[in-house]
Amino acid sequence: MRLAITHETRYHYSPQVQTAQHVAHLQPADTPCQKVISHWMQVEPAASVQHNIDAFLNHRSYWALTKPHDGLMVRAHSEIITSAIATGTTSATNARQSWESVREHFRYRGGQPGDVHSGFVFGSHHAPVHEAFLAYAQSSFTPGRSLVQAAQELTARMHRDFRYESESTDINTPALEALAEKRGVCQDFAHIMLACLRSLGLPARYVSGYLLTQPPPGQPRLVGSDASHAWASVYLPELASHACQGWLDLDPTNDRTGLASPGEDYVRLAVGRDFADVSPLRGVLQGGGAHTLEVAVTVAPLDE
Repeated sequence: MRLAITHETRYHYSPQVQTAQHVAHLQPADTPCQKVISHWMQVEPAASVQHNIDAFLNHRSYWALTKPHDGLMVRAHSEIITSAIATGTTSATNARQSWESVREHFRYRGGQPGDVHSGFVFGSHHAPVHEAFLAYAQSSFTPGRSLVQAAQELTARMHRDFRYESESTDINTPALEALAEKRGVCQDFAHIMLACLRSLGLPARYVSGYLLTQPPPGQPRLVGSDASHAWASVYLPELASHACQGWLDLDPTNDRTGLASPGEDYVRLAVGRDFADVSPLRGVLQGGGAHTLEVAVTVAPLDE
């Protein structure tokens, strides 16, 4: 599938911001399920944008604004080819490694080398380890069950149990609160999934990206009406040499799962421990006060 993504963010400040430093994660990377054809980013006020690779191998952009300004506009455009992994003889459906064996694989042992993905076992700011997450997850993670089957059932159960409600939460809403209220948005569901898996002792990471949505029959696609998306992925050592590089992606918002991606209609932007590692745009400002934020995202097939 060939997709075009435009992600535009606008801030309006009152009073003016005097100086600012910004960091963005808006450039997708090549993955087992996607290839980047082109990418560009525009910043106003104009700035010298620098680029590097962060600790999670994401593309990161950063810049400084040294003059007073009353607004910021960042527009990123990417063209992507997505595809499904050829499963061959190894797929999510026939991976048999139990969740307990994966937990034991990541258990700390003094004097022995650890797995490079061990950092994803520990709780993080938005996805803490807590007995409430463990209690919710345990009915899916029964003794001896394969990690794939348990994770897929947890994904489906969250999809049934939780209500998607726009603007019912914000990024500062604790995952424990969203779990208790059984409602939220995709960020909340991804953080709850992460917290459940980590509370079981399993390695899981946050994935930010986009999902192609379809307009109602007979109606044109609305420019800027889409939104960024978030989901989670869990690591299986059994699949480390597979094309998915060991990661099974889990989207409880839509009850979709798949190796390295939930599907060809998904685009991965960045991965990290939680949202704080991969925020599309963040900054430190000197001056300013009140601000307004406008975000417009369009995901469309390239042939439209």
